[in-house]
Amino acid sequence: MDQYELIRTAKRVYKKSIRQIAKETGHSRVTIRKVLSGLEPKYRRSKEPVCAVMDSFGPVVERWLKDDVTEPRKQRHTAHRIYTRLLEEHEFTGAESTVRRWVRDQKVRLGLKTTGAVVPLDPEVAHEAEVDWGSAWVSMAGERLQIKLFCMRSRYSGKSFVRAYPWERQEMFFDGHIRAFSFYGGAFPVLVYDNLTVAVRKILRGKARIEQERFTSFRSYHTFEARFCNPEKGQEKGGVEGLVGFARRNFLVPIPDVKDFGELNDMLLARSIEHGGRRIQGREDDRTINERHDAERARLLPIPERPFENTKTVGVRISRYQTAQVDRNRYSVPTAYVGRRLWAHVGCEQVSFYVDQKKVAEHPRIFGNCNWQIDPLHYLDLISQRTGSFESARPIRQWRSQWHGDYEIMLHALRRRHGDARGTREFIGILQLHRIYPSDRIQDAVSEALRCQTYNLDSVKHILVRQHQSPAVMVMLAAGLMPGITDRHIDCTDVARYNGLLAGGAR
Repeated sequence: MDQYELIRTAKRVYKKSIRQIAKETGHSRVTIRKVLSGLEPKYRRSKEPVCAVMDSFGPVVERWLKDDVTEPRKQRHTAHRIYTRLLEEHEFTGAESTVRRWVRDQKVRLGLKTTGAVVPLDPEVAHEAEVDWGSAWVSMAGERLQIKLFCMRSRYSGKSFVRAYPWERQEMFFDGHIRAFSFYGGAFPVLVYDNLTVAVRKILRGKARIEQERFTSFRSYHTFEARFCNPEKGQEKGGVEGLVGFARRNFLVPIPDVKDFGELNDMLLARSIEHGGRRIQGREDDRTINERHDAERARLLPIPERPFENTKTVGVRISRYQTAQVDRNRYSVPTAYVGRRLWAHVGCEQVSFYVDQKKVAEHPRIFGNCNWQIDPLHYLDLISQRTGSFESARPIRQWRSQWHGDYEIMLHALRRRHGDARGTREFIGILQLHRIYPSDRIQDAVSEALRCQTYNLDSVKHILVRQHQSPAVMVMLAAGLMPGITDRHIDCTDVARYNGLLAGGAR
């Protein structure tokens, strides 16, 4: 810079020529002309330096980025996730900033680089939280499945809750709130939503909304206020919008392989708890998310002592196939209720059917369209009357694939001894015992009957009763709730007494 000042002073103050300045300073006239034009002297790279630490890892990271092109758009690698995978899987020794810079350049080259602007917020303690749905992909029970993510995020602390569901039904929407309130230790006075169908029935002018009646009931029960964003203005709840993407990229990359929603939600809960140890950049203090949440927990609304009854009640009529249609899927009920009108209590995970306040059937809830949830026990009385339908009956065919091999042996033995009709009816009587006894006990009883070569229903009943004469069974017998089984089947005879007769015969 001293030469820069000298050259400009010689020209501007002392009016020296370029030739004279070049002779005095030893610089070329080209350099002097650049200085006089105002160009500051500084080092300029002719090309960007090569990132040596990424030379050995570059192909791996580039393959990840290219593979992401075929993965769900919102569930791809971020620079931070790439850095953590390099640490965990490849013993990377470089800095995260190096990886970020390298990934940024590669994403620009691959056309994946996107940026967006957000408004910094300074929210009130324990006042507002944001709620939204998102979608992601997982591998569940060996099948690639799209799931829905219920996300809630505190505006003040950034404390986040994520839970997976198969659909965005209202019962799951409420269940997500209930579990989130338990996670936070209370309910937020104000929850911010976009215009979800499960919450909003009609959008009016401005911020006015006509809410779904069931949502109003849920909101009033927990005494929080709902605030809705303007249509197509998701940035008004940018915190939870960011959480949806963050959960996809950091909780579900690489795509997890789980057996069911229980395992998946346990993993998401662990990740949500772990996320609480982070610090949010741009905040005035240096506290972690959990430390900020500790400050707001005591100010949250208390959770009602009695949980909200999260079931939807709908009237259904039972068809000739002994099924009721709920959300375009069919559930079976006992034969006696064909043609009658029942009440279906639809919960998040269960569907129960009632008549005169008496529960007559219960099934795990299924999703999709045109699926059937059948309990074979509901059809056994009818199949017993129409034994010719046994082999082709859907309930039997579905159940048969899960039978123990001894069941087939017993069925063939009964048919061989009594003929197809009577033998099948006798075997159905054995299957009806599943209404009373656990499956493993019936299986053991059938196996014991086969070992004793006693191929009949009464033998299986006798073995079951002798195995365990529980008070509950005795009460059911007295009340007539065990058709076909009488007191004579509960014989307390000690067969050891016959040993004396055998000994006498031997003499």
